Amino acid sequence: MNRRTRHLPAALALATATALLATSCSSSGSEDDDNSADGSPSTPPAATAPSTPGTTAPVTPEGTPTPGSPSAPATSTAPGTTPPGTTPPGTTPPGTTAPPPAGARWQPTPGLAWQWQLGGAVDQSVDVPVYDIDGFENDASVVAALHAKGRKVICYINAGSWEDFRPDSAAFAKTLQGSDTGWKGEKWFDIRKLDQLKPLMAARFDMCKSKGFDAIEPDTIEAYNQNSGFPLTPDDQLKYNRMLAQLAHERGLAIGLKNDLDQIPALLPDFDFAVNEECSQFDECDRVAPFVKAGKAVFHVEYKLGTDQFCAKAKSLGFSSMQKKLDLNAWRKPC
Repeated sequence: MNRRTRHLPAALALATATALLATSCSSSGSEDDDNSADGSPSTPPAATAPSTPGTTAPVTPEGTPTPGSPSAPATSTAPGTTPPGTTPPGTTPPGTTAPPPAGARWQPTPGLAWQWQLGGAVDQSVDVPVYDIDGFENDASVVAALHAKGRKVICYINAGSWEDFRPDSAAFAKTLQGSDTGWKGEKWFDIRKLDQLKPLMAARFDMCKSKGFDAIEPDTIEAYNQNSGFPLTPDDQLKYNRMLAQLAHERGLAIGLKNDLDQIPALLPDFDFAVNEECSQFDECDRVAPFVKAGKAVFHVEYKLGTDQFCAKAKSLGFSSMQKKLDLNAWRKPC
């Protein structure tokens, strides 16, 4: 399945997720259509031409792109020669990703309307500037079609737990797999094993890049406060999450911090936006607000609460908020 339940043991997480799904399905009458986007329309994005290769086209109000990494200090060598063990200028060492040009990465700013759909064929009719869709289940043609409509597209990837239904599931050794997450066919990763997980995550991020996505949404990246089956520490999680951010940025992709509220102060500089589930339900939205204060978008959903119960505060905080069903089909009710 798709959604993660918050800071709860696996068994309780499953029970909570089931309860939330039952509740959301019994909400207002406008939710009766389970398969089509619904609710009040959001403000249409400004018309924008599709991006050309090597450039980032603006969609709706966006922030100033983050400058690229500074180049390495020059070394003294004889003219026309390359020091041993180094790569000639203008080339990329085998097996590495060239850093993106300065300012190439998308920087989503507060208030951008969005659509989050992980279930079913993507409904491309929702008139919002940002889509967040499953990276495995959608091919490059879907991303290209959304780009042609002026949308930015986020690639949903599970970065913190093994899923037996993914096409690359056999690449993850048994020793990497811990306790059940509470969702069928999923087990927590041993995120301490960076040497094994880094190339596997790099391959997933390469897939997102090759399909034309603009950003990554890595899921289940707070294993340290779950019953993962491993003695994980907060520092283990910080190292792992920063590794994910580095992989994304090396590929010119933005990356969002999914939940992990306790580590927002430490990870805010490393992530380009936040994705949050149910901060209103648990009275935690003020803890996500530092992203907005830093000029970074907060893409926020509630499952159980109606829009009349959370939109006023969400708007005051500058969040991009909507009500969704737990299975994250096309239906949405934005603030």
